[in-house]
Amino acid sequence: MNTNPTRSAIAGFWGAGERRAWLPIALLVATLTPAFADNIAVHFDPAHTEVNFTLSDVLHTVHGIFHLKTGDIQFDPATGKATGRLVVDAASGDSGSKARDGRMHRNILESSKFTEITFTPDRVDGKVTLDGDSQVQVHGTFNLHGSAHELTIPVQVHAANQQVTVATRFNVPYVKWGLKNPSTLFLRVGDQVQIDIRAAGTITSTS
Repeated sequence: MNTNPTRSAIAGFWGAGERRAWLPIALLVATLTPAFADNIAVHFDPAHTEVNFTLSDVLHTVHGIFHLKTGDIQFDPATGKATGRLVVDAASGDSGSKARDGRMHRNILESSKFTEITFTPDRVDGKVTLDGDSQVQVHGTFNLHGSAHELTIPVQVHAANQQVTVATRFNVPYVKWGLKNPSTLFLRVGDQVQIDIRAAGTITSTS
């Protein structure tokens, strides 16, 4: 005997034909729902990514740019665990002055020896929406001049139609991290360099 009057009422209202008609919709919902628990993968396009740097001295401010070689990140929205890597070509650093850039590559970055600057994420703190704007903190390891340093960077994310743009600004204390300060007797520069990154790419959810 059926002791659940509500279930009996529903079964009476929806006949066998109606239940069969709704079955594909139920299956579709069951298929789509787990996607929110899938990993999120982001692939950045080097052609649409700018890695800018700013270094101040007592007379003026130096602006320059590096080029992204590759950039891919995957993370689990449920746990925040992240993997992947962003790779910048160290030798691509360009401030518009051949003499200054020569000293930077030869004496500071030693880019012929340490050819890449990388960031390897391991955690994303915050919720990333696949349609709209998000603000998150990305924690990981910044590798510069052959040494690894723990770093957390703030990231603004805009995603729509599987396209994503991100922007971040943070300081790199290069002197504290062991690199030479290019200051001379007559020219004093800051011991930190400001990094501004604007990147575009694609965002997908993966199993």
